[in-house]
Amino acid sequence: MEVEIRVQDIANLSKETIPEDFIWTTNEQPGLTTVQGITVLEVPVIDLSDPDEEKVVQAVVDASRNWGMFQVVNHGIPYDTIRKLQEVGKVFFELPQEEKEVYAKPAGSQSIEGYGTKLQREVEGKKGWVDHLFHKIWPPSEINYQFWPKNPPSYREANEEYAKHMHGVADKLFRCLSLGLGLEGHEMKEAVGGENLVYLLKINYYPPCPRPDLALGVPVHTDMSSLTLLVPNDVQGLQACRDDHWYDVKYIPNALIIHIGDQVEIMSNGKYKSVVHRSIVNKERTRMSWPVFLEPPSDLEVGPHPKLINEANPPKFKTKKYSQYCYCKFNKIPQ
Repeated sequence: MEVEIRVQDIANLSKETIPEDFIWTTNEQPGLTTVQGITVLEVPVIDLSDPDEEKVVQAVVDASRNWGMFQVVNHGIPYDTIRKLQEVGKVFFELPQEEKEVYAKPAGSQSIEGYGTKLQREVEGKKGWVDHLFHKIWPPSEINYQFWPKNPPSYREANEEYAKHMHGVADKLFRCLSLGLGLEGHEMKEAVGGENLVYLLKINYYPPCPRPDLALGVPVHTDMSSLTLLVPNDVQGLQACRDDHWYDVKYIPNALIIHIGDQVEIMSNGKYKSVVHRSIVNKERTRMSWPVFLEPPSDLEVGPHPKLINEANPPKFKTKKYSQYCYCKFNKIPQ
């Protein structure tokens, strides 16, 4: 069986150059395509604790239509809960390689869960400078503890605590998105699975890279999920595309970064926009991020919400099972 080479190992051996597989084309290289200087993208920041719900709804709607990305503050997830989540993830990735390989995604597995490097069909054979760990954290019926590290011992508790606090944020965001489309507050969440909505955690580990101007952590993409709720460490790396230019996204400490995913764009029939983004890497420091993808159950059919479709507004997207959508996206098959 072919053993997958980890980027962490390559990084340890790479002092001045990087392998050809990790050097992107000139129209993708961050050194050539990032807007330079002091320009950073200050995406909308929304205070979820604001008692004026109408104001919060309008802010979420505007950000989802015009940006596809925003940050939320005063979101109700305690700082200590986020800190512990980050701490146990960092400890896992600093374990000896053979300990991490215990959690490797099994060969031939149809599931995305597990420790790994390659994620999807590679674009022109180019690789991202990142290793990852995927596992579901909600609902309990979907959790496979085979992929939850046992070291550090507090890993499970930290992840369960984080999952517990995520529901309030997710419910509030879905309510705002629903109301913004003229739907009842519960309808958007129901359309993506309701209480069966799957919370899939990914830890991205981007080791230091001697040529961050040539490499990408994760190449250009939109998220397949309905929503993505993300916390990074303190190393800059998220970039968003605005008017065909790539900008660094300014991160606010203790905020959650929210991405509108493909399923919300589909359900809203294009009124909300799935954000085009990528990640870059750092020469001296390890960057990490913890996105949680809120995904419909795999056999649930997702399409434009029936209440948004009429003669004047025909469907812009096909209705299909979420598993089918993911298969097409991973394998670069047109939807």
